[in-house]
Amino acid sequence: MARHRQDQHECLNYEDTDVVPININSKLVNPFTGLRHEEMDKLIVSFMKKTEIEDTYAELIRKGAFLAQDAEAFEHKRTDGLQLTSGEQRALDQENPKTGNKWNQPWIMYALVGCCSLGAAVQGMDETAVNGAQLFYQHAFGTENSDPNGPTRVEGLHSGTRGLINSSPYLCCAVLGCWLTEPLNRLLGRRGTIFVTCLISSATCVWQAFTNTWWHLFIARFFLGLGIGPKSATIPIYSAECVPANIRGGLVMMWQMWTAFGIMLGYIAGVIFRNVLNGDSSQCTGTTATKEALLSIQCSLNWRLMLASPMVLPLIAAAYVFTLPESPRWLLLKARQGKKFKYQTAKYQKAFQSLCSLRNSKLQAARDLFLIHHLLDGEDDIKQGHNRFFELWSVPRNRRALTASLIVMFLQQICGVNVMAFYSSEILQRVMSDKNALVASMGFGILNFVFALPAVYTIDTFGRRNLLLCTFPFLALFQLLSAMGFLLPDESHAQTALVLTGMYLFSVFYSPGEGPVPFVYSAESMPLYVRDLGMSMATATLWAFNFLLAVTFPRFQVAFTYAGAFGYYAAWCVIGWFMILFFVYETKDLTLEQLDARFDIPTKTHAVWAVKEIMFVIRYYLLGRKGATRPLLSVSQLGGHEIDMRRLPPRRLPVEVEQREIPETEP
Repeated sequence: MARHRQDQHECLNYEDTDVVPININSKLVNPFTGLRHEEMDKLIVSFMKKTEIEDTYAELIRKGAFLAQDAEAFEHKRTDGLQLTSGEQRALDQENPKTGNKWNQPWIMYALVGCCSLGAAVQGMDETAVNGAQLFYQHAFGTENSDPNGPTRVEGLHSGTRGLINSSPYLCCAVLGCWLTEPLNRLLGRRGTIFVTCLISSATCVWQAFTNTWWHLFIARFFLGLGIGPKSATIPIYSAECVPANIRGGLVMMWQMWTAFGIMLGYIAGVIFRNVLNGDSSQCTGTTATKEALLSIQCSLNWRLMLASPMVLPLIAAAYVFTLPESPRWLLLKARQGKKFKYQTAKYQKAFQSLCSLRNSKLQAARDLFLIHHLLDGEDDIKQGHNRFFELWSVPRNRRALTASLIVMFLQQICGVNVMAFYSSEILQRVMSDKNALVASMGFGILNFVFALPAVYTIDTFGRRNLLLCTFPFLALFQLLSAMGFLLPDESHAQTALVLTGMYLFSVFYSPGEGPVPFVYSAESMPLYVRDLGMSMATATLWAFNFLLAVTFPRFQVAFTYAGAFGYYAAWCVIGWFMILFFVYETKDLTLEQLDARFDIPTKTHAVWAVKEIMFVIRYYLLGRKGATRPLLSVSQLGGHEIDMRRLPPRRLPVEVEQREIPETEP
């Protein structure tokens, strides 16, 4: 039988800490906890008066309010006469994981996710469209060397210039694009921001196809970053604010899954357009052709079509984004900022209509509307009179969430995945022909997409942190395997097999782990009032290191060789595992507001718990020591009595790590 040490502590496991509000952000866990019936009635009357929602919805709002206070409010007969209709009860039963199907959602919900998925596919295709194109335009944009004793020769672009061209969109994202997210969202809303950035993406893709110098292509791709940056920050937020909590991770991670789909399309475009006109003929490749010939339509149409190919998807997304409902959270936030009362009430009406279209019943919409309104009240209360950027770092809860988000964003790039996205065709030229390199790159993209599909299930089943901890050791292993392959004789069968095996297996383990987690994690981890700014900072970090990765790899492979470069990324995968272990908190199955209690746990306490948890896993699962003790988080008590943690001032409650023996089991 399990033994607990209870002399001065009450043991709680890691999940239990989320239902016990222990800091000033407790209003965001459940603002109605402990309120009496008459107090709830006053809140409901005040809400109806302020919002001027039609009186026909008064009873619906009342039922939704009590349901927001307690999910089991209607499990028993009530004394106030409120009762659910059969349709409302069926809708609530669908939310229950024991009795319903969580994927049974309104069609408009899936239409919304589909639009967001198109936006994500654009991101991926923008990344890899240049992969195959650079094999051809590097000679067209190269320099001519006149040899008095022979024909004029064209030298390819310098490695640093190639890196600068490939990385230019992400330079724009880091220094400008991502920081436009907050003002664009404030002025245009989530849908408007997606619409504008999709148009920018489409226009700049066409622009790239009409360039004739490397610096002109650099400028066109730099402006492409204005479409990539705000869109990459807005779409995950839009999805997170619209979908229910129980499927939020699965649907929001569609961003990465369809980014992987776009990456695959970029590779496929390279294979399809490779042989257009004379683009792959001997007269258009090599160094003997003149620049004029290489820039002619006969020789350049193939790479121009590759660069322009991502223009179609953003036009489709822009065409139907305004047929979808606006984010109800954004509408309520704007309603509270309105100067005129009628303006406020109009936004509340729109928010309610938006929720009605996104939920299976009006009762669920009324519940979420009432809850979001009061959660925003709580967020207003916890503002400390400082600017929002300062609060991201000065408020411990915000700082821990931001730190964890920046870590997972940083690691998504430094693990080396986008080296494959930008340079796989060039890398594989070392071990096979140009044509086979393009086809092999397409195989990498297909695997990246196919193995992202299981993440729809695993991200909400196993959790974000667990997925990262389980996959990062394999990322390090397979990057190292590719590095070892480049040490073998060039173009030998052994080298080809080892390099391809390392690259493909890296894709297999990246796709369900570090692939989908960063954007889901960043979109859900921070409070609403700083979410736009925090997401902008997280995506700016992502694109900044994407830029550094793309611009430095060509020089890395010259200075360190391919083996050294891949070994460098393998080392960062090892370092990243420890960063995740100590600093990344689990966010699985928590509502967007309940995360406050999780991130109130001090970093030192979390790190100590994490080390003890790893030791337990080694002893219990690897060494088979069934008497090993599992570390638990415990909350101190005073005088042997349980503390009402909701009444405590912030940071007065020490949280410590305890151990508990688990029962002996048969091997």
